[in-house]
Amino acid sequence: MKKTVRRIAATAVASGIVAAGAVGLAGAASASTVSASQAASYRIETLDNQHDVTFNQLLGINDRGLIAGYFGSGAAGHPNKGYLLQAPYGQGNYTNENFPGSVQTQVTGLNNRGVTVGFWSNTNMGVGMDANFGWVNVNGHFRQADFPTGDSASPVTDQLLGVNDNDIAVGFWVDGQGNNHGYEYNINTGRFSSVVDPQNQGASLQATAINDRGDIAGNIGSDGFLLRHGHLTELAVPGASATMALGVNNFEEVVGTYMVGSGSSAQMHGFTWQPGRGFSSIDDPHGIGTTTINGVNDFGQLVGFYVDAAGNTDGFLATPQR
Repeated sequence: MKKTVRRIAATAVASGIVAAGAVGLAGAASASTVSASQAASYRIETLDNQHDVTFNQLLGINDRGLIAGYFGSGAAGHPNKGYLLQAPYGQGNYTNENFPGSVQTQVTGLNNRGVTVGFWSNTNMGVGMDANFGWVNVNGHFRQADFPTGDSASPVTDQLLGVNDNDIAVGFWVDGQGNNHGYEYNINTGRFSSVVDPQNQGASLQATAINDRGDIAGNIGSDGFLLRHGHLTELAVPGASATMALGVNNFEEVVGTYMVGSGSSAQMHGFTWQPGRGFSSIDDPHGIGTTTINGVNDFGQLVGFYVDAAGNTDGFLATPQR
């Protein structure tokens, strides 16, 4: 579940206006579920850290516009390096953020209180070959945070992916049989708790994001979900071979990516979803068919990444235009 970020020259390497098109729509939403990005067009900017113009992923954005991400593909000799990017989005506003002593770090989520989360590795042998360990950073104080278990995969896989303003983080770990297990981590108390499908508590599950209400987005099998008050809503884009939910805001707007086709003909498209509104499909204009949306804030701003015509992975910011 890796994410990528790339450097921006001046203010934007590329930008454009893209309208969100309906993938599948339900009935009308109530006023309490309408966010800034509903029925919006977006101004899209490519944002890449010049330390590695070939691979950037933007993974989270808070309500102040602070963006979390990383550069480096994770291939051997090409380690992930985490960063934060604050507005105005020029090269001078990138700040390195890496777990102390790590070989690789991804910054995957952040809240409005300045808390960041992610995962780190102690090696750089290649994608899928390195152990992952969860971490949190509170006011510059890093700590490792791994779900306590005696049945870890080898190499260890434990990733924290999101955090809300109540300092509750979510992520997942992988057991020795290759099954995913979602969990919550209370940063203030240090307590862990499992996140499960209420109807199938043994299901292999990833928890990827959490909002201030405690609603959790994530994935089970080839479908995404939103877990609210013990009720799980399955998210599957009509006609897609797979749907992944990767972010959620306080308006219950879920973002992610879906796949159509398979093999060499497979395409990835970003999406947003809300109760009563259904899905809208969004592609970066420079990465149609290669777009992932990974984070959303309460103003409806989206961050993610795409693959460009040169084969580079680029980060992008999409801002709703009213």
